[in-house]
Amino acid sequence: MTARQGGSGIRAVLPCALALTALTASLALTVTVGGTLADRARLPLWYAVDAALFALALLLLRKAPDRQVAPLVLAGSVLVAAAGLLALPRTSDDAYRYVWDGRVQAAGVSPYAHTPDDPALRRLRDPGLFPVGDRCTAWDERRTAAGDCTRINRPAVHTAYPPVAEAWFLVGHPFGGGIRGVQIGGALLAVATTGVLLAVGGRSRRAALWGWCPGVAVWAVNDAHVDTLGALLMVAGLGFTARRRARAGGALLGAAVATKLLPALALPGAAAGLLSRRPGRADLLPVAAALGTFAAAYLPYLAVSGAGVLGYLPGYLREEGYEQGHLERFGLLRLVLSDRWAPWAAALVLAAVVLRVLRRGDPARPWQGALLVTGTALLLVAPSYPWYGLLVVALVALDGRWEWLAVPAAGQALYLVGGETAQRVEYGAALGFVLGAALLRRRLSGALGGSVRGAAPAMTKV
Repeated sequence: MTARQGGSGIRAVLPCALALTALTASLALTVTVGGTLADRARLPLWYAVDAALFALALLLLRKAPDRQVAPLVLAGSVLVAAAGLLALPRTSDDAYRYVWDGRVQAAGVSPYAHTPDDPALRRLRDPGLFPVGDRCTAWDERRTAAGDCTRINRPAVHTAYPPVAEAWFLVGHPFGGGIRGVQIGGALLAVATTGVLLAVGGRSRRAALWGWCPGVAVWAVNDAHVDTLGALLMVAGLGFTARRRARAGGALLGAAVATKLLPALALPGAAAGLLSRRPGRADLLPVAAALGTFAAAYLPYLAVSGAGVLGYLPGYLREEGYEQGHLERFGLLRLVLSDRWAPWAAALVLAAVVLRVLRRGDPARPWQGALLVTGTALLLVAPSYPWYGLLVVALVALDGRWEWLAVPAAGQALYLVGGETAQRVEYGAALGFVLGAALLRRRLSGALGGSVRGAAPAMTKV
């Protein structure tokens, strides 16, 4: 490479690097002075600035020379993850349960056997999880039934996390065993996911859609949600599936499902096109391997805890509004249907989407079907937890259909505002954006004779 070529390469990368630096600085301020769940008035503005800088950095990445894309994307992923480590969790207290479950297992106790406020585990308490000497009035503190202060949410119920998540909590315990260790683990998972995306996607610019996403800094690192582990395993599993390594791909997908259950929505993508031909052993192997791995992950905990391995999961589903007579989900469907019929309609629509993927999906690009099913499910259910959308962000980074980022964005807006009206407005806007972008892409593809197939012009290099 000549000096002139080197100089032109630096000039091509510099604008993107500056935008990425600005994004990192903005994220650092977001997680340090941008507000908390108890002081959320400033958060929407900071999130908007983060999103604008994210979009700018992506656009400028298109001008970077191909040979410099992977190092730039990976370096940016490290910076974005590092920004999330600058403060304790600001908008979720789930990570404190992770710390507790890891500590309980390290003491030789099943995490499904006792609730955090059980006096039998009092010896495992410390001021980090059970503060003493304060008023217990912080946004991430509450009283147990006995009057003790704790940062663990729902201290009177058993854990709801599946076994691979619990194994991750146990693995992280020797490396600090506190909230900082969990956050560092989240950062490592986030950067590792970027690396896998670069490998699976052929060192594509699309990996930046995950690695530089502001939501990754907030949800995956600062709040340290275990959904990141599920996203990593899902991406790796789909990558192996696309390369016809069915056993490995299916096993990784099964482990992803045994992390947070939601990655089960990616399984139809692994079986894409199955109904368009006579299925052979190789076609069924990924799903069979996934189911086998999922079942095997539960066996050690099942042997110790029996039916208790379900933990608080049934109660959690009731609490979150998936029960007849207590619906806080399906907001868009309930605009036109009664509460009684909304869940059934959601199941019918999702089944139709799954059938389409199984009949017409591309087995060489299983993430296409996985994104369609996962994104549709979240639009139908309309959850208020944005970190559920980490799966969507990872799938977008594989497939490039950036419009689906509107779904986790809707979840973030709803999380800050709350209420049925906000649920319908935010997810209605996300639905409109997804459909509008898909229509525009189809028209552009037709107008250009298919030369823009699968990607709008703004994303042909991302």
